[in-house]
Amino acid sequence: MDQKTTVGQFVTLEGAEGAGKSSLLVAIEDWLNDKGLVVTTTREPGGTALGEGLRGLLLDPDLSNVTPIAELAMMFAARAQHVSEVIKPALARGEWVVCDRFTDSSYAYQGSGRGIDASVIAAFERLMIQRFQPDITFLLDVPVDLGLKRAGEVGTPDRFEREQKDFFERVRAGFLDRAQTAPRIHVIDATNALSEVTGLALGHLDRFWQDLGQSNR
Repeated sequence: MDQKTTVGQFVTLEGAEGAGKSSLLVAIEDWLNDKGLVVTTTREPGGTALGEGLRGLLLDPDLSNVTPIAELAMMFAARAQHVSEVIKPALARGEWVVCDRFTDSSYAYQGSGRGIDASVIAAFERLMIQRFQPDITFLLDVPVDLGLKRAGEVGTPDRFEREQKDFFERVRAGFLDRAQTAPRIHVIDATNALSEVTGLALGHLDRFWQDLGQSNR
């Protein structure tokens, strides 16, 4: 068996509301399955019993008075459990893990959006998950108005989706700023048709796959 088929890799999808992460996750899972790989798909916050419980609280529109630091702490509590219980064990088994959101979202939402200093988030990242990072990340970028319009067509807005436009402008800027400093992050214009977005992402993933195969020989 080719060694590249046995090395687990961690793939994350990022972006604000209405970016199309769910559709891309399915396409990536199918592409990896076609390569003969075992794939675990998951999401944040969530992925575990604890994480899903915290997700319910974090998205509850009736909890309007959650402080930014409490929100950040709940995010990282869910993430620490997720990494320990799901992500690292799957990678150790040689599986590929594809996750809807990870720590980049904390820097964008709780950092740029809520105003928590990046050094505080970095401290949580160090303490809770020992700076564990994805191998490759796809950031689906979409203008705020279009993203919110798409999200509004899906269902009842959650606690985050009820935020004002300027909050999401800060979140978008935070994502794009982070992409400037992290080569693993590939920014994809999510205003394009789903087929084009998928094609761009899978093109990046294929090059990543080929590079991984070379490095493992």
